[in-house]
Amino acid sequence: MAGRSRPTSTYRVGVSFERRKTRQIQVGKVPVGGGAPISVQSMTTTKTADVEGTLAQIYALAGAGADIVRCTCNEVEAAEGLAQIVPRSPVPIVADIHNNYRRALEAIEAGVQCIRLNPGNIKRPEHIKVVASECKDRGIPIRIGVNGGSLDDKLYKAHGNKVTPEAMVESARAEMAHLAEIGFDDVKVSVKASSVPLMVEAYRQLADDPYFIDQDGASVPLHLGVTEAGPMPTGLLKATAGLATLLLEGVGDTIRYSLTADPVEEARAGRQLLEALGLRERKGLDLIACPSCGRAEVDVIDVASRAQAALDRMDIPIQVAVMGCVVNGPGEAREADLGIAAGRGKGHLFVKGRVVKVVPEPQMVDSLLRWAAIIDDKGIDEAIKLGDPAAAAEAERDRAAMFDEQGLDVNDSGTRIDHIRRLDADLPEGE
Repeated sequence: MAGRSRPTSTYRVGVSFERRKTRQIQVGKVPVGGGAPISVQSMTTTKTADVEGTLAQIYALAGAGADIVRCTCNEVEAAEGLAQIVPRSPVPIVADIHNNYRRALEAIEAGVQCIRLNPGNIKRPEHIKVVASECKDRGIPIRIGVNGGSLDDKLYKAHGNKVTPEAMVESARAEMAHLAEIGFDDVKVSVKASSVPLMVEAYRQLADDPYFIDQDGASVPLHLGVTEAGPMPTGLLKATAGLATLLLEGVGDTIRYSLTADPVEEARAGRQLLEALGLRERKGLDLIACPSCGRAEVDVIDVASRAQAALDRMDIPIQVAVMGCVVNGPGEAREADLGIAAGRGKGHLFVKGRVVKVVPEPQMVDSLLRWAAIIDDKGIDEAIKLGDPAAAAEAERDRAAMFDEQGLDVNDSGTRIDHIRRLDADLPEGE
């Protein structure tokens, strides 16, 4: 925008434009704003209470380039699911809160790394403040997620019964004020709309609004998106038009494509857009790894680091998963081209979720390299054919033995679920 004054950072991104200076928040292990690489987000489409199905989708999203994943938390069963999902997720989890502050408190108890609140859905300011207070105590950031389709009725009427950029920014400002009353500023903001021009102008106004800029000239970090963009290819074009316009102006710290499609397509599109704009480094290898949990039988960080270093040297465009246990690993990372899961002194090597070889633990990394070369040379289907026919049965025996030794709740998620149920029983009704 010619003539538009914007506070900018002192560093360059790519070769032709500057990113705005924003404050930084931490969503789990992922920094957002403050010069951090622009992160990619997506949202699961499974029922969050379906723990295994949701985790499988999270791993697929991580493999496609998602840095952060959002899950719905619309019922107590979803919060209970989150208590089991969070410790096994390879990426930070954001809980999407609809209209009940109790779900937010339960999601916090489940251990999520961020809460998304939609202004206008939770009606009572005191409930918003209770959630913010709990987030403040636990160091959990909040996304103020304004949506053009869910503006507060009073705001909608005050702006001529229309959704306008001014109304959306005002909604964000009002929600931010509730949080500011208790000294909470660990916030990122979005002002999404399904209309590209409306969305672009709303973000421009938000980015320039002095209310969101601190004394050092740093603005609140912004989460970009064209909401309900629709099915492919139209939705992809609409979302890209809005996102790319703002990113090229230096606006935006994290993005999500909202497509009527498999969410893996959202993550893949987000990554590809950032790479095309020079905002994320291109890479051939895409290695994902579990964060380790009570079932882990190896040092996942060490194995993943050694595998990444060796596979990087091979320069093969491949998705590889390193999983800490054989109980959940192959299922959660079944979309990866190649993976290995550790258990009982062995490594279960799998291709697209199918166990093809069981190797001694010391040979795990070397085996990954050999099978990566096979996949590169012969392809996925031929690699599966070359697998050991007895491997799947041996892997299943190891898996059953680990269940017998460790039990079902090795991560002690039952304790969190018990706390969630107590919260659900004890908290007063209301939104």
